[in-house]
Amino acid sequence: DIPQASRFLFMKNKVRMICDCLAPPVTVIQDKSLAQPLSLCGSMLRSPHGCHAQYMANMGSIASLVMSVTINEDGDEMDDDQQKGRKLWGLVVCHHTSSRFVSFPLRYACEFLIQVFGVQINKEVDLAAQMREKHVLQTQTVLCDMLLRDAPAAIITQSPNVMDLVKCDGAALYYRKKFWLLGVTPTEAQIRDIAEWLLDYHSEST
Repeated sequence: DIPQASRFLFMKNKVRMICDCLAPPVTVIQDKSLAQPLSLCGSMLRSPHGCHAQYMANMGSIASLVMSVTINEDGDEMDDDQQKGRKLWGLVVCHHTSSRFVSFPLRYACEFLIQVFGVQINKEVDLAAQMREKHVLQTQTVLCDMLLRDAPAAIITQSPNVMDLVKCDGAALYYRKKFWLLGVTPTEAQIRDIAEWLLDYHSEST
């Protein structure tokens, strides 16, 4: 439920501290000779947005420390400073009911712990992806064996079936003018029309 703009900021700043959400913001005076507006998105001293400050006040939280947990997008090993191919996995949020300043050494230590935690999460995500891939390959092997040993209907009527191979709500087999339906599928007439359309327009590629 994190807005896209906030995700960008959390990716840019791994640690975000708000000492006092009720403190009045200080106006930043910009030199008129600057071509672009001054951006404070990378500054630790940046004042929180008004709606976020109100959100914190409604929770009874005056100060907060937010740390970003990022992981690799595709599971590849990357340098710590490289942002491409990384995504925001989650946030560690600390709240305080009164104004609170967290010193730089403590923030730096927290950031290091979050980086270590992110590495561990990345390994867990990679392991889960490998297990899913292994399961798909095993299921694919079983289904291929079914096709070699039995009629094509086996991939629908037996277990595991084709729905264990791909994520879907239903599957249908139309073979020798017979229908085998599994889960949520079109009607038999609709399936027949789809098969005829595929034969007419995509017989060489499907």
